[in-house]
Amino acid sequence: MTDIAFPSWPDVAPQLIEVAAGRRPADTVIRKGIWVNVHTREQLPDHDIAIVAGRIAYVGPDASYCTGPDTEVIEANGRYMIPGLCDAHMHIESGMLTPAEFARAVIPHGTTSMFTDPHEIANVLGLEGVRLMHDEALLQPVNIFTQMPSCAPSAPGLETTGYEITAEDVAEAMSWPGIIGLGEMMNFPGVAAGDPKMLAEIAATQRAGKTVGGHYASPDLGPDFAAYVAGGPADDHEGTCEADAIARMRQGMRAMVRLGSAWYDVEAQITAITEKGLDPRNFILCTDDCHSGTLVNDGHMNRVVRHAIDCGCDPVIALQMATINTATHFGLERDIGSLTPGRRADVILTSDLKTLPIELVIARGQIAAKDGEITVECPHLDWPESARGTVHLGHQLSAEDFEIAAPEGANAVTANVIGMVENQAPTKALQAELPVQNGLVEATMAEGGDTCQIALVERHRATGGVTNAFVSGFGYKGPMAMASTVAHDSHHMIVVGTDRDQMALAANRLAEVGGGITIFRDGAELALVELPIAGLMSDSPATEVAAKAQKMVEAMEACGCKLNNAYMQHSLLALVVIPELRISDLGLVDVRSFEQIPVIVSAPSS
Repeated sequence: MTDIAFPSWPDVAPQLIEVAAGRRPADTVIRKGIWVNVHTREQLPDHDIAIVAGRIAYVGPDASYCTGPDTEVIEANGRYMIPGLCDAHMHIESGMLTPAEFARAVIPHGTTSMFTDPHEIANVLGLEGVRLMHDEALLQPVNIFTQMPSCAPSAPGLETTGYEITAEDVAEAMSWPGIIGLGEMMNFPGVAAGDPKMLAEIAATQRAGKTVGGHYASPDLGPDFAAYVAGGPADDHEGTCEADAIARMRQGMRAMVRLGSAWYDVEAQITAITEKGLDPRNFILCTDDCHSGTLVNDGHMNRVVRHAIDCGCDPVIALQMATINTATHFGLERDIGSLTPGRRADVILTSDLKTLPIELVIARGQIAAKDGEITVECPHLDWPESARGTVHLGHQLSAEDFEIAAPEGANAVTANVIGMVENQAPTKALQAELPVQNGLVEATMAEGGDTCQIALVERHRATGGVTNAFVSGFGYKGPMAMASTVAHDSHHMIVVGTDRDQMALAANRLAEVGGGITIFRDGAELALVELPIAGLMSDSPATEVAAKAQKMVEAMEACGCKLNNAYMQHSLLALVVIPELRISDLGLVDVRSFEQIPVIVSAPSS
């Protein structure tokens, strides 16, 4: 599978043969580097790579015979030549950037291939939004393959999205040039139960000869897991421990292991390779979700590979997990993922395999970045007005919209509370005794805890609906609120706060600017990240978005939050397919049983 802009191997085979045979000069030759061969795990010094028409024609000890007077010669000077890095599972929208700006941010870090699931925008704009992401992806100077979102809503009956993705939508998208497969099948109970819609989506993907992405967010490895695997998903990135990775690989799935902005799942699972000695071919590295600050300041897939190495993985095996393993999984091992003839000339020069400094990036035969600076253009799509102005609240919100009434006569209640877990996607199902004042539950008045309020504000259909509950773990102090229209996966608006007036201010502010993230304290706005496209993305440069995101992080810390990458935790509080407790526009959801549960459990009689 190739995109519409870049010639395939058969298209340029005559030129590749001519160069390899020495009958015509290469466009580019990289001289005297250490060839890291991810097929054999060899490191071969003093090798050259000859490139023509954006693909590799020759790799060997001497390309002088196909070097002409007009050939661009790049001196490797003994540096390692490694394949461009692949991110096997990711959501561009999590970077708060459009595909063009995301590409611009990650190319200097050595990422040349991405497998993206735009299910965030699918929940807001439906198939039109997916097509817009797909089309901008195909404009980029690197390889961005799109997976057709499978689950909008992610849990039917437990949330309401702006649009619903149908099996017919999936079948239609399988004919688009940039579609590589089906995005993560999050409705794992539906697959295990034989839900006809889920199975129809999987069947349409398999019949098109494409890959079905998985998402099994449950610790239960019994019959439900067996049924899910039998349904067809080919990979899973929701594992959090060694046993999860082993179970998936034993069943013929690929274990995709993530290091994102808030998910640190590599260290606990890579021991399946480093200590148990399992075959690493079925182990793949990915990011899943990275916000713009991580991309600008810390890196992308280079960060993940370095982390795997720091966890004890052999450097070349870690590279395989971010190159050839990924390419093979998606049926692209003859196109990307290695430095061998016929493949796209996606090459990184680095002086050290362990620390992995990204010194030169070549994408499709062109120098794309040098010493951390991008050298190519990343074209933008002209996003239509229908993709903007997507925040519809129905009315101006007030403090009263965020009140949680106690049972009549109660002076305290026992409430279900969403408990945050630092650096992991799952939450904890907690309960707390909360005081009542003037008939309202006042979470922040409880002694010895940091429980505050959470609300999900409906923004797609202007219903005016507000669902209220409680959350613990952020550590917020004083009258404050944080609101975000990035609210996986239904992407309504999540508001967390210690004061209902501040919550109303924050929600109304996002309606005013058309979406994004804001933090208020004592009536003043501390930070604002505008995300005008679908309330999810900005088409501004990553550095600008990252600077605003950093102010957001600093504002969260100023309000008392010390969690690592707490914004990502905030944005996932409505993700009703990852245990244990979540909030949706329909109520509080216990994901362990996929049932709505009451916010207030009991109230002692006065």
